[in-house]
Amino acid sequence: MLDDRKLDVLRAIVQDYVATHEPVGSKALADRHNLGVSPATIRNDMAALEEDGYIAQPHTSAGRVPTDKGYRLFVDRLAGIKPLSTPERRAIQLFLDGAVDLDDVVGRTVRLLAQLTHQVAVVQYPSLTRSTIRHVELLTLAPTRIMLVLITNTGRVEQRVIDRPEPVGENLLADLRARINSVVVGKRFADVAELVQNLGESFTAEDQPIVTTVLATLLDTLVEQQEERVVLAGTANLTRFGTDFPMTIRPVLEALEEHVVLLRLLGEATEPAMVVRIGHENMHEGLAATSVVSVGYGSGDEALAKLGVLGPTRMDYPGTMGAVRAVARYVGQILAES
Repeated sequence: MLDDRKLDVLRAIVQDYVATHEPVGSKALADRHNLGVSPATIRNDMAALEEDGYIAQPHTSAGRVPTDKGYRLFVDRLAGIKPLSTPERRAIQLFLDGAVDLDDVVGRTVRLLAQLTHQVAVVQYPSLTRSTIRHVELLTLAPTRIMLVLITNTGRVEQRVIDRPEPVGENLLADLRARINSVVVGKRFADVAELVQNLGESFTAEDQPIVTTVLATLLDTLVEQQEERVVLAGTANLTRFGTDFPMTIRPVLEALEEHVVLLRLLGEATEPAMVVRIGHENMHEGLAATSVVSVGYGSGDEALAKLGVLGPTRMDYPGTMGAVRAVARYVGQILAES
């Protein structure tokens, strides 16, 4: 365990390196920070921190830079979450309150996160596996064509078109719509198949082929949408940190193109707590020079999905964590009120 003085030195090194991107020396620490000890004592503390693997010396400089282990200790022990200012919070609320539907909420959220943090922002759509059904609508597009519209409690909307060889009467459609909604509204997706399995038996033999087709389409829609959707913005922000990535940022860009990688970056949606993965803690090899800050969001106390940002390990962790947490809270409020 490091004593308080060495922790103070590590904190100062991280703060200065994040701010300047220059290796930090003992004299600079003594000049910039009120550590209460001489440069010689600071040098001794830096030597101990280096021996323990918290900082390292680039071969071209006499100064030191934090390692993944040093950033980890900084985040776990030293970095508070920086609260957003009142104007920042007001701007977030105003921007997100203008959203008209779920797609707009997600789109605005990912752009907002990228602008606030100057990193790559990633937002997962609310998971359908943890969503409930708000309403199922059946609309006549043509005598032999029906549209099934599925609306979730988070405002997500899925549509399917059903073609039939014979015309579908409005009375049958209204009856089927009412019966479906009577058993599925407020229910989780996983429970729907069991709830509707006997629904067709209450219709006449003449109507059952249409009913069976509609119910099958409903269930197919639920199954098809199990794949989680993610969106990202701010990839161009990485070019601001070109020197933070060894050789090239190409491996980072390639990793960000993989849907599965993005989902793994964010982690399990059921984990509402903030998660910070630093450097080699990211399992994907191409992301070894990056850090990811993510948190769950949702309506009420349950996390339906996650959002977060990715940037170089030389990241403003307190500010990034504060922005991610604040945006997640506002998105959760919007979903709860929708």
